[in-house]
Amino acid sequence: MLLKIHHVAIICSDYAKSKHFYCQVLGLSVIAEHYRPQRDSWKLDLALPDGGQLELFSFPEPPARPSRPEACGLRHLAFAVARLDDVIAHLTEQDIEVEAVRVDEYTGRRFTFFADPDGLPLELYEI
Repeated sequence: MLLKIHHVAIICSDYAKSKHFYCQVLGLSVIAEHYRPQRDSWKLDLALPDGGQLELFSFPEPPARPSRPEACGLRHLAFAVARLDDVIAHLTEQDIEVEAVRVDEYTGRRFTFFADPDGLPLELYEI
């Protein structure tokens, strides 16, 4: 039935700031970018290295996302990385706050969290 995750859609509050974050800081490449005047909305399709995609949307005055305490629903988006310390160093150089590294008690793998410009929790999981 299901083969893989095709894309994840993210609604941002500041399109330019989020586009910079996902393209320049995280290094994702643009597949397509469209302005939809009937919605006063941008849609940016970004390529992930494994063939998946992130869709970045802007809408006028989107409601804030409940995050802390954690709300019901999608908890976070996790990215697999080869060398966690290298990615943490890159994010830190970009003035992005990264939480302390933890170890998954079941797999023994190291991971950490950081946030996008809207506070969306993002995880780095070392494989």
